Amino acid sequence: METDYVAEFPHNHIDRRPRKRPRFAWDFPQAHPKVTASLFVSLHSGLYFGQDVGNGTSMGPSRVLLTDHSGLYLKGLAQKGSPPWRDDDKDGHYMFALGENLTPRYKIHRKIGEGTFGQVLECWDRETREMVAVKVVRSIKKYREAAMSEIDALQLLGKYDRNGSRCVQIRNWFDYRNHICIVFEMLGPSIYDFLRKNSYRPFPVDLVRELGRQLLECVAFMHDLRLVHTDLKPENILFVSPDYVKIPDYKSFSEAACYKRLPKSSAIKVIDFGSTADGHKHHNYIVSTRHYRAPEVILGLGWSYSCDIWSVGCILVELCTGEALFQTHDNLEHLAMMERVLGPLPQQMLKRVEFVFSLSLSPVSIFPSWNKAIPLLIALSVLLRFCAHLQSTR
Repeated sequence: METDYVAEFPHNHIDRRPRKRPRFAWDFPQAHPKVTASLFVSLHSGLYFGQDVGNGTSMGPSRVLLTDHSGLYLKGLAQKGSPPWRDDDKDGHYMFALGENLTPRYKIHRKIGEGTFGQVLECWDRETREMVAVKVVRSIKKYREAAMSEIDALQLLGKYDRNGSRCVQIRNWFDYRNHICIVFEMLGPSIYDFLRKNSYRPFPVDLVRELGRQLLECVAFMHDLRLVHTDLKPENILFVSPDYVKIPDYKSFSEAACYKRLPKSSAIKVIDFGSTADGHKHHNYIVSTRHYRAPEVILGLGWSYSCDIWSVGCILVELCTGEALFQTHDNLEHLAMMERVLGPLPQQMLKRVEFVFSLSLSPVSIFPSWNKAIPLLIALSVLLRFCAHLQSTR
């Protein structure tokens, strides 16, 4: 073969190029065997370096071909490829390092939150060239199922809230190494973060009024779509903008706390729709965070849209006072505090409680010893009313 090649130029003075034999396959730089294997998988099954994409928007090219420029390809792979496979921690959280990629599209910038569901990461979106928030759900079955329910609720809300003025907007979602990842628009801090950084000093009444108006509009919008949020709390209400101003706080007696923060914009959005339920169905399981839980939920009477309204009321009182209205972790104490603030429980509610008890609809799940709970609750109610009467007669 080389002889034929030289025979084409019999006169050396005509062509003085160095004589080279044709390059064969083994002359090309060999890629790492793991890289080659992953590429082979990507060509045939839609997997790209261990990622399983739930929708096609975050996928890279469907085919990746090695050419003579394999060195350039491997350099680009190091920049946009997925990191080495790591085991999750003991709780099923995704393990990562800052600067790594979450699929070739998203680059992890920092961690901005964590909860029972998983973690929230601030990432750079290479396609839209903007920062986004990616919720990486724990690789546990019940959390994965809740994440898929949240995706359905978010897509329904986004369909009818086209300008995105009420609820957080979903941008994308995918399944990455057994973790459901939901991509959201980037928002500011939560109302709770503002309270905490202000040493739990209350918001101005005008700001609370505006926040309450937006929150009620969001709840009404969800209820019109037959959705119940079930987990409204200050942590799940985010300001749209992170910008704030510092103003003098003349009520503070501490030199270090003579200023407090106020948001430049009062625009808010509700997040965390993982516990969203159908409002037209009967539910009797426990929902809502303790401090914002409605009495019908505690008593096991079944709940619907009204449990969201109760949570909104508790939130607004907390914004006005800086403290949670019902700071307790016990069912009986919680009900007694409700009676202390709002008066006796409605008679129709108590009759329903007696009816539930007479039917033996698993009251043990509500109170450890149900037969002692009702008399104790009545005794506490009478005692609180008697104390209130004594105070009023002084």
